[in-house]
Amino acid sequence: MSTATEDESGTTPAGSSGPALHQRVLDAVGEAIASGAMPPGQRLTLDDLQQDYGISRTVARDTMRVLESMNLVYSRRRVGIVVQNPELWNVFDPKLVRWRLASERRAEQYSSLTELRIAVEPIAAAGAARRASAAERNRLLGLAAELRRLGEAGDLEGFLAADIAYHQLLLHSCGNEMFMALEGMVAEVLTSRTRQGLMPFRPRPEALQAHEDVAAAVAGGDAKAAEAAMHHILDEVRNAMGLD
Repeated sequence: MSTATEDESGTTPAGSSGPALHQRVLDAVGEAIASGAMPPGQRLTLDDLQQDYGISRTVARDTMRVLESMNLVYSRRRVGIVVQNPELWNVFDPKLVRWRLASERRAEQYSSLTELRIAVEPIAAAGAARRASAAERNRLLGLAAELRRLGEAGDLEGFLAADIAYHQLLLHSCGNEMFMALEGMVAEVLTSRTRQGLMPFRPRPEALQAHEDVAAAVAGGDAKAAEAAMHHILDEVRNAMGLD
């Protein structure tokens, strides 16, 4: 494992802040658990974390607290800290989604996330057509136009930011608080596809058109058309990921 050292103020010699160091260690341990490098049943100790990463006991303890809150580990008196079985993990946590997508098991995660999106986002689009405010409908139309402009220009970073905003707005405006809670997860999967080079330099014209069709249907209050158009978007995602 890579190491980092802290000075008395909790800062690395390179000047990284304490919170940044904590995040690096959290990501490293989280990715190791998510990938299976630290398998279920493996015992961890604060002393080991301190030695492996050159961190303070406070940072080691805070890292374990976050992982325990996600059900990735549990702690018991006289047993210590133990990696949990995957079926007990909080799989909707955006951090865990990011770690799983960074691992060699990313194909399985993409498959399960895409299936979840297919189950949720078309219904969310229909809900947005019924319940979105006038401002949200106008904002969605604007984002669809922005997606076309950025996509045709080959601006992948700009397209990613607009795409995240587009899908999060749909989830937020659908009126279902359970769907709203998936905003962070959707942002992670969209980001990962771009960062891992799984997005074409220019999005397919039919994908851009489908985003515009969803926005137009939501703006017009046509729930059935919004649901159908969102299915088209996700069918394109499934085909692009080779998940058929």
